[in-house]
Amino acid sequence: MKYIKQINTYIPSDDQEENDKKIILDYINVFGDNVLTRENEVAHITSSGFILNKALNKTLMIHHNIYKTWAWTGGHADGDSDLLEIAIKEANEETGLKNIIPLNNEISTIDIIPVWGHIKNGKYVSTHLHLNISYILIGDENENLIVNEAETSGIKWINIDEIETHSNEPQLKEIYFKLIEKAKKSIGDLK
Repeated sequence: MKYIKQINTYIPSDDQEENDKKIILDYINVFGDNVLTRENEVAHITSSGFILNKALNKTLMIHHNIYKTWAWTGGHADGDSDLLEIAIKEANEETGLKNIIPLNNEISTIDIIPVWGHIKNGKYVSTHLHLNISYILIGDENENLIVNEAETSGIKWINIDEIETHSNEPQLKEIYFKLIEKAKKSIGDLK
């Protein structure tokens, strides 16, 4: 499958990603495409989009109803193996932006993210892991934003130097900062 090849060819940027990549590939080897569905209740593939403006000085974040914090966009694969398409689709659904483009078509980070038990749609969801593949997306800050009230209670552009005051998830903040640096490096490489 294409997603396995993309994960295999991704070059980790640090020890954490190296370890997470190995574990994710080992998990896929054991469970196959079942990792693309929530039927795998222990760990499953998710895809996130870290949306930046064209100047790379603001990120578009949603206020997540379950986690009660400002966060990136993203969602479950739900059987789909085109992880970039999932990241873009989720970004569209969660922000209302129609003209989101990837900075490039490559995976930006690989992370195993713990999700603590919570209630969703009146049903308890047990603690599990998101085998997360993320992409850097570019959005137009002049485009109209639409709050997806089923999942979020707000949406706004945040200066990248203010992320720490908006997010209360330390592990995700580390990922956000890594994505910002990768975006700046990618733009520098294109010049």
